[in-house]
Amino acid sequence: MSTTAQAQALVEVTAHELQGPGVVFCPNPKMPLWSNHPRVYIDVVTAAAEGGRCPYCGTVYKLKAGEKVGHGH
Repeated sequence: MSTTAQAQALVEVTAHELQGPGVVFCPNPKMPLWSNHPRVYIDVVTAAAEGGRCPYCGTVYKLKAGEKVGHGH
């Protein structure tokens, strides 16, 4: 393994944790302050199979297995 390779973080989220219509934001509240970058919204529903990847830190966000996202109100 190369010393420049980094293990990418995987964050599994529930439907309840979504911030909008199928999105979460990164950095998430559990990340330390020193690692903050501009807030970006990641679509986890459209990218359900492979997850949505943060363009800044590479963290991958996926829905937990079996989670259903409701549509509408």
